[in-house]
Amino acid sequence: MGKRQKGLSFYKKKKRISAALVKEILVWCFGIFAAVLIAFAAVYAVGMSTSMIGVSMEPELYNGQRVLINRYAYLMSSPKVGDVIVFLPNGNRNSHYYIKRVVAVPGDTVQIIGGRLYVNGEQIVDERYDKMAEAGIAENPLLLGADEYFVLGDNRNSSEDSRSANIGPVRSSDILGRVWFHMGCDEEGIGFVE
Repeated sequence: MGKRQKGLSFYKKKKRISAALVKEILVWCFGIFAAVLIAFAAVYAVGMSTSMIGVSMEPELYNGQRVLINRYAYLMSSPKVGDVIVFLPNGNRNSHYYIKRVVAVPGDTVQIIGGRLYVNGEQIVDERYDKMAEAGIAENPLLLGADEYFVLGDNRNSSEDSRSANIGPVRSSDILGRVWFHMGCDEEGIGFVE
């Protein structure tokens, strides 16, 4: 009996899937599913989403872009200068959500002189923003009340914001939350709002 022949052999050993491997795969699948479910529940419970309407927040946010809103961001604190907030103008439940940046907080005096923003008599210099063509109600000094915020769009000359008599200073009771994440519709894809 003899020798084995050298050369090609088409005999393949069958691979067996062990019970331990199947168990490991199922544990990983369950872990991933549970993590996604918990993340979805957390976002749903804490936040909500809406779409940006118009070009008033370009280049940060674009028309049609989806944003996530943290509805509970201001339960323990108040909006700060630089926050991007979502609000209903004058509490009008029939209006669409407005998304703007806070530039002044309660107790501040706001004025727009020569197309530039002044808060408490000091010019706010930020090279990202163009000179404003219209000062609106901020042409004269405007003292914000105890629960009022002055908001502007990043695209200052294409924004209906606190300068408009229709909007005016935003009351804290009309603020729905803080924008903290945006998705799609721009070259950057998704990201956190600065």
